[in-house]
Amino acid sequence: MPFTIATWNINSVRLREPLVMKLLAKEGPDILCLQECKSPVEKMPTEGFASLGYTHMVANGQKGYNGVMILSKLPITEVGRKDFVNLGHARHIAARLENGVVIHNFYVPAGGDKPDREVNEKFGQKLDYLTEMRDWFHSEKPEKAILVGDLNIAPREDDVWNHKQLLKIVSHT
Repeated sequence: MPFTIATWNINSVRLREPLVMKLLAKEGPDILCLQECKSPVEKMPTEGFASLGYTHMVANGQKGYNGVMILSKLPITEVGRKDFVNLGHARHIAARLENGVVIHNFYVPAGGDKPDREVNEKFGQKLDYLTEMRDWFHSEKPEKAILVGDLNIAPREDDVWNHKQLLKIVSHT
């Protein structure tokens, strides 16, 4: 069963609901994964999305910070949410499609500006998060999985808004 999937760091799903609606109406992916929703699940705007056929939703929300959501035209079932590195952050949600494919939606910590664990706690959290993520996937050995999201890694110059200004920023490696 072929399907289309899109992913977007929305930076507030409630504030940008009209933009999400426009994307869903124009592009119509079967599945949309959102990161940095910045909302508790019960306050996420789902009615408008449902009116466009996105009647299936799983989310891991947090007031004002983080948060991930999977919207789908296809039936999905939540199969997990993991708090990597025990940060207490809503940064992961997983859903299974009827064909057995599991979609993992991530919002990886940005890591702050200085790439030094000693002076920047956030950098250490990012490294630990990515290490635990990798180790977890190696141990789980998923057969049919798709990993999407904002991984906060931008390896190429055209991956960011201004390469020169971001040369010393952790997420621009």
